[in-house]
Amino acid sequence: MDLPAHRFLEQRGIPHRRLEFPAETEKGAASVAQALGYAEAQMVKTLIFETAAGERALVMLGGDKNAVSGRLKRALGSRNIRLADPAAVKAVTGYEIGSIPPFHWQPPGFRSIVDACLMREDELGVGAGVWGQEIMLTPANLILACGGEVFDLSGAAQERTA
Repeated sequence: MDLPAHRFLEQRGIPHRRLEFPAETEKGAASVAQALGYAEAQMVKTLIFETAAGERALVMLGGDKNAVSGRLKRALGSRNIRLADPAAVKAVTGYEIGSIPPFHWQPPGFRSIVDACLMREDELGVGAGVWGQEIMLTPANLILACGGEVFDLSGAAQERTA
């Protein structure tokens, strides 16, 4: 299957691998990790958040992590944030929740924020845009592809060094 996310990476010469898992796999990073034989921490959750000012941003976390509210608010520069509803996610990304690729659909200036804990992994899995399709790439290549900013959103980066 040749998807827009694959073409985006190939046109830019960004190394990656294409993997498939059964489409009937239960939704969620833990299920994808199990189906592909990876750790849940390596499967990237792609979430769209909205600020009170109307800014939307892509937030990426390991499948086993959650963002600490205060850290996410600082990264987004707003005290009033919320997870975008499914209709807004579809309108912004063109994709249904569950397999949103973290690159190729963002207009100029759209922020992508990557949790620092993802930078410790050797390889990460991201949605390709269709459930059952996964893209594997290094953290550095994820940043290159999405133009992401790295923040310690989950607090996990701090925990390991303490």
